[in-house]
Amino acid sequence: MSGHSKFANIRAKKEKNDAAKGKIYTIIGREIAIAVREGGPDPNNNFKLKFVIQKAKAANMPNDTIERGIKKAAGGGEGAEYQQLRYEGYGVGGVAIIVDTLTDNKNRTAANIKAAFSKGQGSIGTPNSVSYMFDRKGQIIIDKEECSLSGDELMELVLDAGAEDLKEEEDSFEILTDPDDFDQVQEALDKASVPMLQAGIAMLPQTTVSVTDEQLVKNLRRTLDLLDEDDDVQDYYTNWEEE
Repeated sequence: MSGHSKFANIRAKKEKNDAAKGKIYTIIGREIAIAVREGGPDPNNNFKLKFVIQKAKAANMPNDTIERGIKKAAGGGEGAEYQQLRYEGYGVGGVAIIVDTLTDNKNRTAANIKAAFSKGQGSIGTPNSVSYMFDRKGQIIIDKEECSLSGDELMELVLDAGAEDLKEEEDSFEILTDPDDFDQVQEALDKASVPMLQAGIAMLPQTTVSVTDEQLVKNLRRTLDLLDEDDDVQDYYTNWEEE
């Protein structure tokens, strides 16, 4: 979710989702299944799975639930096959929105995403209708309070690992990488025991749009709230510059 303060938006989004643990656990369960099928059930040899497990524990997901998910995915056989699908469109005020989903029923997901846009007076677009306004980057957000390294130490660590840039804000660090270098930067941080508030391949807006009309803001939040509530939505990105 993009806005003027990435850290604040992540915190706000996390607090909202904390009120609905079911969605968090559903998304993480699906991510565990994909990670296991792609790299195997051993987190020591599957860094993607290792990070998803860390994410699960940070969300207070029970260990037995995590272990069951890994065993189920490793066992193969019958089970849901998840697809990663992307939707693009516009909210009110010309705000571009990209929605990444992970679903076992693309018809259900498509209907839900269309409804979220419609209820906020927005509209779904065609593939690549707004993504050209975003840059695909590896993005890692670190809470300053949780980081034992100074800004200079962290800068040296991530640049040596292949990061493009480190941006320091009042309460957080933002690390940007080329998508191809993301895994090695993430691994370097993990080896240095640097906790990551959020890490993934993100779509970052090249420019932002300001919306000041109260009704338009209300409609825009309506769409984003519905996306937040949808179990199939992994993440979404906008070029809205929140006031």
